[in-house]
This record gives sequence, C-alpha cells and structure tokens, in this order.
Amino acid sequence: MAKKDYYEVLGLQKGASDDDIKKAFRKLAIKYHPDKNQGDKEAEEKFKEINEAYQVLSDPEKKVNYDQYGTADFNGGGFGGGGFDFNDMGGFGDIFESFFGGGFSSGRRRNGPERGADIEYNLSLTFEEAVFGVEKEISVTKQERCETCSGSGAKPGTHPKTCDKCGGSGQVRVQRNTPLGSFVSVNTCDKCGGKGKLVSDPCPTCRGTGKERKNRKIKINVPAGVDTGNVIPLRGHGEHGANGGPPGDLYVNIKVAAHPQFKRKGFDIYIDRHISFAKATLGCELKVPTVDGEVKYDVPAGTQPGTVFRLKGKGVPRVNSSGRGDQYVNIIVDVPKSLNEKQKEALKMFMEASGESNHGEDGKKSFMNKIKDSFK
Repeated sequence: MAKKDYYEVLGLQKGASDDDIKKAFRKLAIKYHPDKNQGDKEAEEKFKEINEAYQVLSDPEKKVNYDQYGTADFNGGGFGGGGFDFNDMGGFGDIFESFFGGGFSSGRRRNGPERGADIEYNLSLTFEEAVFGVEKEISVTKQERCETCSGSGAKPGTHPKTCDKCGGSGQVRVQRNTPLGSFVSVNTCDKCGGKGKLVSDPCPTCRGTGKERKNRKIKINVPAGVDTGNVIPLRGHGEHGANGGPPGDLYVNIKVAAHPQFKRKGFDIYIDRHISFAKATLGCELKVPTVDGEVKYDVPAGTQPGTVFRLKGKGVPRVNSSGRGDQYVNIIVDVPKSLNEKQKEALKMFMEASGESNHGEDGKKSFMNKIKDSFK
C-alpha cells in the first residue's frame, strides 16, 4: 500500500481540498463497507485501502509529508502504531449508522423488535363493482404468532435460555490483527443466530420458530371509483412481527374487468351508439344505456357521423369524493348495405327533391344547366 497513490485510491487529484477528501472517503466507505459486502474479500481489502488513504490525507501533518516524500511510513507501522476499530472512525460513525441501520456492525442483531413482512393480494372486480364500490371478503395465508407456545418457540412448560456465548445480545465482537493494525468487528452470534436465546426443547407446532401459517378471512370495503392499478393498503394485516415488533401491511392490488359496452378513461365513460341515416337527418329520441340505467336523449336533426354528446355526471364517482365524471356518446350513422324497392324509390325521390342524381353524366348535365340558368 505504501507505493499506491492515496489520491488515486480516493479517486482524487493531488492537491485536493479537505472537503473533497472527506466527500470522496464517505462515498467509497459506504460502497465498500463490510456490512454491505459480507464475504467479499476484494471489497474488504478496498475498504482497508480507502481507510488508510483517508487516515493519511485527512491529517494535515501526514498529508504534508506524503505530498513531499510520497510515503506513509511515518511511525513504523499502521496508523501511528494504534489499532483501528470499525466503531471509532472520527466523525463518520453517524454516516454508517444512518446507512446500515446500526453502526459499524458486520453482523445483524436479531433479538430486537422486527416488523413483519408486507403481503400483496390481487383482487379482481367487475366494471360495476369498481364504479359503485363493493364489500369483498378475501382469504389470505400468512405467518402469525404460534398459539401453542405464544411465540416463544419453546415447548409449553419450558422456556428459552439466554445464549451463553453472546450473553443475550445476539452479537459477538471479533478482533483481528493485520499488518495494517488491529480491526474490531461485531458479528452475528453463530450459536444463537443473533436471537440471543437458545431453545433446547422446541415447540411441536412451530418447531421453534414461534410462528405458524394460518389462513385468515378479511373483509375489504372497496370505495366507489377505483380502477385497475389502484392499491388499497390495509395496515397491520401483513405478516406477524418478531420479538414484539409490529405486523406488516396488506396491499390489495385492484384489477377491473372490461365491459362489453362501456369504455373508461379516468372517471369518464365512453360509449358508441348507432342510429340510421333517416334518424340522423330528421332527429330522434335515443335511449342511451348508462351505469345508472337507461336515459333518453333528443338527437337533433342533421346530426353528423362522429358527433359526440355529453351526459354530465353520468360517469364514474371520484374516489372518496362527491363528484362524478361524465359519459360521452359517440354517434355512428349506419348506411344500409341493401334496400328493398320501396326504400330505393323513396331515396330517389329524396335525391330528385334535392336536385341530385345517382348517375354521373346526369349529375354533370344538371350542374351545367344550373350554370346556364344562372347566366340567364
């Protein structure tokens, strides 16, 4: 390490400021810390390197000597001959504590309260159920506290014993002496698995885990207006917590089935309605289906294909609100593909009354005659 460039180790240029050195160290220390790279020897060596580099470059006197002579061999070994403790890193302990949730421990303590895991459930609804809301009962299988042992994991009549190796803390301190100094780390107790207690006679129901899987029925009040992709959180209905920790949550994912007539966009509903050419021309009273039932709508004479009418307030209720969206009716004018003789005669009379002809040449002559008449 003595031949390595400490600036290069921290990703800096020579002459970097104290703030730059501090920022670079923080970033790399978090990246290569043993808690985040357990079992990774390369990351462990990198962590040692960046610490050695920081110990030199953060010390004004050592930094001056290093910049002048390019060596860190000031007192014949390590960091001035002293040991190095993961729990003693100047003012940077709080960084790792906030990042790793517990100081510089390379092990995880398991005898403290732990929140239970969250659960997801996919709930399918019909179009109408999503629009108006519904009460549903679902069945969920989850981990709960074992009723036989009350969650202790020990057979009824017996009790767990405090681990004699860690004294109930769930952690053991390990000191390692290296050429760079002595390193002290905190590891999970391998005898109790970090629980701090030992169960010699486990519960026959949960086999010492303190938990058992159970099927629970839960009632859900689905509010009006939900749509596919919405999530309903049910607090406290997830997996059971450990060591007195709170339970997790249940998240209900909503999926709404398609409707044969209605199309939904947000809180609005869209529908196509077909009418005949005659009705579009003369106007008519149209019965329009809505989620509330049929309503009557007066289609005005001369309505063109593609005209869209709005039925205000006939859409989807807004979730947890008194308002509603609208319904939009798209008018499609049907052109008959086949006509009987009576219908054909009626249309011919209509065309003649309109000054039209269904023959191209006749149409041209009629148009030219109209031009001549205009000059007269």
